[in-house]
Amino acid sequence: FVEGWQIGEPDQIVYMRDEEYQVPAEGTVEYQFFTVDPGWTEDKWVQATECRPGNRAVVHHIIVFVQPKDGGDFGGRGGIGGCAPGMTPSINPPGTAVFVPAGSKLVFQLHYTTNGVAQSDRSMVGIRFADQKSVKKLVRGGMVGDVSFKIPPGESNFEVKARHLFLKDTLLVNLTPHMHLRGKDFKYEAEYPDGTREVLLDVPAYDFNWQIRYMYQEPKLMPKGTRLHCVAHFDNSADNPANPDPTKTVTFG
Repeated sequence: FVEGWQIGEPDQIVYMRDEEYQVPAEGTVEYQFFTVDPGWTEDKWVQATECRPGNRAVVHHIIVFVQPKDGGDFGGRGGIGGCAPGMTPSINPPGTAVFVPAGSKLVFQLHYTTNGVAQSDRSMVGIRFADQKSVKKLVRGGMVGDVSFKIPPGESNFEVKARHLFLKDTLLVNLTPHMHLRGKDFKYEAEYPDGTREVLLDVPAYDFNWQIRYMYQEPKLMPKGTRLHCVAHFDNSADNPANPDPTKTVTFG
């Protein structure tokens, strides 16, 4: 592991707010949202971001969304980065970048988990910008998932499926499987328009503590009409040492 920033020295560091957020000792903390003006009076092309928890003991995840100048809904506009346990920084391949229009604000979504001792946190994101002249393609995020599943108590191999249809030729730059403590395995498979299928990523032993962003050395072409199939399994049994309670029915989130 490198010391300091994994993306190199950032061009700009943006904190979630000026003062620390106080995390209580016990109970459930609803998602916290902090809106920050990074002072971007010109369009920005984001080459890389690295989210850093101020206090890793209580920060489960960070997502940094973009809120456009018109104040529209930021949830559907995508973001510039995030982090979860073990996740690597978001680094876009050379010649690609995330576009952020001038006047946009950043919205930090923070998920805190209490641990029995009152804590404080002031998380941040480090940003490296690309020269607009060097950008040939835009990078946009996407999510494929199922939010309606219910894992029965004691079920050791519960399957959840989701799929996505590519409506135009798309270059895939990375894949990030995401589950929580009962996650067991995760597989991505492409079904191409000619009917052939290809496994894109197979994670047979998912570990919540290492939510890896799997980067392609060269972006992978998903031709128009390709279907992306995701198949995951969950272990809600007592045999799963990470399972906090095998007697509960488990739903999304």
